[in-house]
Formats: sequence, C-alpha cells, structure tokens
Amino acid sequence: MHRHRAPFLPGTPRPEHRRQAAALVDFEELAPLVADDRVTDVLVLGGRGVWADRGGALTAVSGLVLSERRTRDLARALVARGGRHVDETTPCADVRHGDGIRVHVVLAPVSVLGTTISIRLPQNALPTIERLADGGFFQHVPRAVVDVAVQERRNVLITGATGSGKTTLLAAMLGSVPTDERIVTVEDVAELRIDHPHVVALEARQANAEGAGALGTERLLREALRMRPDRIVVGECRGAEIRELTSALNTGHDGGAGTVHANGVGDVAARLEALGALAGLSPESLARQAASAFDLVLHVERRNGVRRLAEVGRFGVDRQGRLEVVSASESGAGFRPGRGPAAVSVGASTGFEGRGRSGSPAGVSGGERARRARVAPARLDGDSDDGVGPLPASGNGSGVDRGVIGGPGGGAGSAGAHADTDIGHGGVARQRPRSAGGSHRRTRGA
Repeated sequence: MHRHRAPFLPGTPRPEHRRQAAALVDFEELAPLVADDRVTDVLVLGGRGVWADRGGALTAVSGLVLSERRTRDLARALVARGGRHVDETTPCADVRHGDGIRVHVVLAPVSVLGTTISIRLPQNALPTIERLADGGFFQHVPRAVVDVAVQERRNVLITGATGSGKTTLLAAMLGSVPTDERIVTVEDVAELRIDHPHVVALEARQANAEGAGALGTERLLREALRMRPDRIVVGECRGAEIRELTSALNTGHDGGAGTVHANGVGDVAARLEALGALAGLSPESLARQAASAFDLVLHVERRNGVRRLAEVGRFGVDRQGRLEVVSASESGAGFRPGRGPAAVSVGASTGFEGRGRSGSPAGVSGGERARRARVAPARLDGDSDDGVGPLPASGNGSGVDRGVIGGPGGGAGSAGAHADTDIGHGGVARQRPRSAGGSHRRTRGA
C-alpha cells in the first residue's frame, strides 16, 4: 500500500512537547495529531472530517478530511499493525499500538455514515497519585481514601463513563503498590501503563480468519490465578469475566481491582447484574458475590474537561436480595459511608470513617464479609443487621456523639434497649446491653 506522508495541518501549532511513542509514522496523515501530547483522542469519520480532543471539547481539524476509501485503507492498516484483522466479515476491531495507544475501528456499512477510526492516546508521563492530585482529581473526595485502599489491600471497583479517567486512576493506584508485590493484569486491549517493577500484562486475542485461536479475558483471568499474583486486576469488566473476578476476590486474593462503565453510582448495580447474566449468574447470586468481593466503589467523572473522583460507595444486598450501592454521604464532618458488608477506614484527618479490612484495627475478614453479604441487607437509615450503627456527627473531643450512643437520659440503640457506654481502645464507643435480649452496637469515633 502506498504510504501517505503526513501533511501540514493549517492552524495547528507545533507541539511544545511531542509524544514519545514508537512508529508514529504508522498513523500517516494523523501522525501530527498523534504526536501532540496535548491530544487525548483523535476521531476520524470517512468523507466527513477529523476531530481532536485536547482535554476540553472536541474540535474539528481544519484542512484534513480523509475520503471514505482512504479512511478504510488506513483503518485496515492500523488494525493489521496491531496484530489483528478487520474486513467485511469482522468489521469491528480494537488494537493497541506502542505503549498504550488504543485504536478502534468500525468499517462501513456497519458504521452507516462512513468508516470510523477512534484513537485514544495516553500521556507521556506514567499516571501517579501525585500527578492526579496536582491536577485537581481529589478536590471532591480526599486522596487519603485512595491511599488507604492501596495500603490496606482493599478490593476496588472503579466506575465511570467513557473517557472519565477509570484506567488512569487504576494505573496510578497500582503504581503505589509496594515493589515486592506481583501484579497480574488482564485486559481486552492492554491500556494500563503502570509505574511498577513487577507487572505481568495479559491481553486477549481475537480469532483468526478461520475463526480459531480466540483467547478471551474470561480464560486469561483463570490463567492469571495460576501465576502466583499478589494482586489481580481486570482492566475492564464487560462480560462473563465478572464471575471469575468476583470468585477470585472471594477466595483470598485481596488488593484486586477492576473497572466497569457506568454513568453514575446508581447505575452500577444494574450494570453488574447485566454482566452477571452473561455469566449465568442470577441477580441474587451476583449480589452476594459482588458485595463480599469488593470493599469500595470509586466513581470518576469528567466535567468541563476536568477528571475527578466524584463519589465513593460500597456494595450491599437489599431486602429483596438484589445488589445495591450504598454511597458515602457528604456532611459537615466530611465523608461518611453508609453501612454494608465492607467499608473504608481512613482516619480523622479525612473524615471518612468505617470498618477496615483484615490487618486494620477494625478489620473484617473475607469470610465475615461473605457472611454479611448473605444475611445483612445494606441500609442507609435505621439499624443494620450487622450490628454497626451509623457514624454520628461528633460534637465533642472524643469524636463520639454521646447523644446518640448514650447521652443524658441513657437513650440509645434499638427501641426498648438500655445500655451503658464506654470508650474502648482506639476511640471505639461500645454499648453493653443490660439484658440478655438487648442490642449490641458499635460505632467508630472520628
């Protein structure tokens, strides 16, 4: 095929910093855009135009329109150089170029208005928590929530819409993992760029022209379990691999993570139920698996070109046995989680309190989380069946609202219960029931 030289693009300034990526010439006419490290996405529609995203809104690239035939030829070439194929029988393909450049192609007439090429471009610098913090990623949710999640090996599910920063946050978190741990990642197309010395990256493989040789993420995840991983990561859960991931995280593999597309925290439960159905899991079975597997749900969003960690929650099982997400509430005292099978414990400095995993002062074992997922519905109001009450706003130096726990008049807890209150080690307020039938509640102080 004749190689087209990259033309000069009128109105496009020379980039002050050029993206460091191998074989930029493979992108031919699009090479100047791919080389610009300010560009995050390049989008082509055959015969219509080319658009670029420089961190804000999409802008049309003046003076550059690829014909339908030329777009189709370039799409085939880019897919072939990525080790896959695209033709009339398989008109859609997703490939990786170099160090994390992702190319997605849909040929016409499946793409009705013309062949489309979508190129997702990583930043030159590997993502780190420090760089995210400098960019305002943690303006809404304290950075300490993420730091503690990594340090205490919490199982995390990162959710968000396309382009919201799910992969970036996941890569930054994995870059904070201690260097003596082995990370095994499983992705449909390898996008994670992790600043860590011991990463094993597994990438799914498309079937060949004869329909043989396919290797999906579901199979790769099973293989990853045999590779002595300290942490198992699925770049994106989009099918039956959700069953393998939740099973792995329920059998002693702490510190795991995955991402799921969702427009909001309220959509996560329905999204997982749909994925679970692909794996043959009933909604009730998926609810118990997910609630006991994941400790945190981190939802990211992009607004006005700025990516940020927008909300934190955790899974629970409602009274009908279905999955729900209990979101952290923002109050004057800071972030406070609702109640469910697992929670985050960050400390008084962030105001994000709750129960920790194994190894923390108030750790909960995986078996205990599984038990609670089976029997304890997560609720935002009233008492929960797991015996842990809501986190009260503190009006005193101890961080415990004594009016809730056992203030004047001795009132506290469930109806009809009478209890004394003492403050145990670590600022944990405990109630001692005065009768055999009384309730027992424990509330962590701030």
